[in-house]
Amino acid sequence: MRAIVDCNSFYCSCERLFRPDLREKPVVVLSNNDGCIVSRTDEAKKLGVGMAAPYYQNRELIEKNEVAVFSSNYHLYGDLSMRVMDTLRELAGEDRVEVYSVDEAFLDLSTIPADTLTGMATTLKETVEQWTGIAVSVGVGPSKVLSKVANRLSKKDKKGTRGVLVIQSPEQIREALERTAVDDLWGVGRQYAMKLHHLGIDNGWQLRNMPEEWARKHMGGVVGVRLIRELNGIPCIPMKDPLETKKMIATTRMFGKPVFELAEIREAIATYTARAAEKLRRQFSVAGTIQVYVVTNDTRKGPYEYNPQSRWQYTHLAEATDDTATLIRAALPLAEKLYQPGLKYLKGGVVLSGLVPADAIQSNLFVQEHVRQDNPLLKAVDNINFSYRSDVVKYVSSGLTRNWKMRQELRSKRFTTRWDELYEIH
Repeated sequence: MRAIVDCNSFYCSCERLFRPDLREKPVVVLSNNDGCIVSRTDEAKKLGVGMAAPYYQNRELIEKNEVAVFSSNYHLYGDLSMRVMDTLRELAGEDRVEVYSVDEAFLDLSTIPADTLTGMATTLKETVEQWTGIAVSVGVGPSKVLSKVANRLSKKDKKGTRGVLVIQSPEQIREALERTAVDDLWGVGRQYAMKLHHLGIDNGWQLRNMPEEWARKHMGGVVGVRLIRELNGIPCIPMKDPLETKKMIATTRMFGKPVFELAEIREAIATYTARAAEKLRRQFSVAGTIQVYVVTNDTRKGPYEYNPQSRWQYTHLAEATDDTATLIRAALPLAEKLYQPGLKYLKGGVVLSGLVPADAIQSNLFVQEHVRQDNPLLKAVDNINFSYRSDVVKYVSSGLTRNWKMRQELRSKRFTTRWDELYEIH
């Protein structure tokens, strides 16, 4: 059996944790640069506040109903997410938890007796909520897809299920799938859902009963067959190794305002490179290729017309490395090549590829000075920045004022990662 533990309106729950006065009141959290609504409580949903909708389109409704609004506070959310995941690892076992996203984790419950699954799921929910203060819902099923179905239904009827739903018998699975539209199945995108509706398949139970040969023809071959089997309770999507290394690492951000100057582009690219290098070291890898890109709006200064164009430059490094300074030295000339005076720059990013294990570097005979990979200084910098959830220690090329950074005008305090922002009780 598989379970998925999903934090309820996670970003909003994090904000409510330190604002108990907002419990049972409508709350929304905005995306980067305070652009769109990315999290909303049930109370906000009932008011008609749209998900992923631009903030300005909902502003009148939000102000009229006194909805609490917050900018994204990633320092706080990241720290609380880690606490939730650590709690699950302690309860279920380190090797039985797959962190799927910042607010979701799959659990392998194959060793738990069938008649105790509901009790186990309830214990998971209650313990996470007691230890972290974050409300969660738990869905359990014979496969990952069915656990997602159970989780969704547990959220739709929170009073009836109390946030926990286990589906394991044929009758329970049939009832759950009949109540689930194909649009709401994990792995079915909008285009496939439209196609399935056109073919007369409207819910999960109808899709489950389609033959595998039909899935090969109409649902992308192996992917469709895998989905059909998952709906039949046959696990086909394995639990991923939590230590699985990435084959590519990227750091990208929208700028807080349109950028015009090369100096600001250089600062942003240096900052993103340092962040990507930190991720690289975290998985004990080195990169052989670095790619820099920017997104521009090809208009001169004046009215803001959104017509984005992506521009790319890349280079192969003489020797694969995880050294931040080396990577920044390679990235900045690429940024300069991309820069054209007079254009509006909306976004930038750095992508590291050609990744290999740090202990398996192939040296270059033509490189006179080899960069030391096991650098204690970089380890110390990484530890400091991780502890504070920010680049407290940074390279000068990353800039000091950083006027290009994303807007967070409504951000709450970083209660768990800053001494000067600790929660105060009067």
